[in-house]
Amino acid sequence: MTNKIVSDVMSYNPISVTEEMPLKEAIKILAEQRISGLPVVNEKGKLVGIVSETDLMWQESGATPPPYIMLLDSVIFLENPARYEKEIHKALGETVGEVMTKNPLTTTPEQLLSAAAKLMHERNIHRLPVLDENGKVIGILTRGDIIRSMATE
Repeated sequence: MTNKIVSDVMSYNPISVTEEMPLKEAIKILAEQRISGLPVVNEKGKLVGIVSETDLMWQESGATPPPYIMLLDSVIFLENPARYEKEIHKALGETVGEVMTKNPLTTTPEQLLSAAAKLMHERNIHRLPVLDENGKVIGILTRGDIIRSMATE
């Protein structure tokens, strides 16, 4: 990984989806392509989010409501229900835009692979969309890409 850059190992032209796409379609793409995440782009091809298996797990697991106690017919929440709003929304989402992670971390083709790998490790993320100077998605860098590049050294 000495002085390799992101463009040496990234996957080019990744499949991307739009915010409006029904979740079922995105799930089908992930399953059929055997990939774990998809960049989400707007009509100009600019990155607006990322949808991953982690985002979709909420669909299956459902969300847990905040713990509460009943006292004289009043509901007293033991935790702030607003904290759960995002989780509940993810559990009920119908489109990619409703469950995607907005403003994902990204990288550029010229970034040193070691720096991108460090970022992924520190933030515990599995993929980085690779953007050109106009913010368009031109590739994706995954942990698998990095490991494969280490194997060929």
